Amino acid sequence: MGSPLSLRDDHDSSELRHLARRSRHAGQSRRLLALAAIYDGASRGEAALLAGTDRQSIRDWVVRFNADGPDGLVDRHGGGQKARLT
Repeated sequence: MGSPLSLRDDHDSSELRHLARRSRHAGQSRRLLALAAIYDGASRGEAALLAGTDRQSIRDWVVRFNADGPDGLVDRHGGGQKARLT
């Protein structure tokens, strides 16, 4: 088992909680709160329980957060098929 990915050091748990309160996206708020728990010392497994997901999802969120910051945690929709009606 490898070591867990580290989180960016330009944010902290209180800032992430503040961003979660201000977010208009429920999914982003949930992800920010899970990462805030990790900043506070919770394990990835504990953060997964708090967020109602699994550790793999937490890892994916950490990768997205490290790459794009808090904006990287907004839901990404695949786009799908174009609408036939306009």
